[in-house]
Amino acid sequence: MSIYDHPVKALDGGDADLHDLEGRAVLVVNVASRCGLTPQYEGLERLQRRYADAGFTVAGFPCNQFMGQEPGTAEEIQTFCSTTYGVTFPMYEKIDVNGDDRHPLYAELTETADAEGHSGDIRWNFEKFLIGPDGAVRARFAPQVEPEDPQVTAAIEGALPVS
Repeated sequence: MSIYDHPVKALDGGDADLHDLEGRAVLVVNVASRCGLTPQYEGLERLQRRYADAGFTVAGFPCNQFMGQEPGTAEEIQTFCSTTYGVTFPMYEKIDVNGDDRHPLYAELTETADAEGHSGDIRWNFEKFLIGPDGAVRARFAPQVEPEDPQVTAAIEGALPVS
């Protein structure tokens, strides 16, 4: 099964298809609006704007599993992200990233280890997975690693599709 084959819904509940991301480098991030790391939305949006024309996108998946830091409705999340951080990247429905109800996408993503060797459960909001244009997971970054950290930007630049 391809990473793109996992069913998802858009944040507004409408249809979405991860196949729309095929051929692009994608940074998949579990996000939250009331977390100490929430300001990372700024860096994620800057990455989106910097690399979108080169074949990159961020894909945000709200999650309320970490101390209830994403309690809002889809409309509240969308409003917060667009008005507070100017988010333009795709946002998907709120999901579970750990536990019995873990979304199948995250069941696959969490098999990948980060640079410190951590695989398995998501540790907190804003854990990041870089997917290459071929759908392979290229890298995993801990929540505290800022979106514009040199190791993240280098990985993104190395994963951009060749034009």
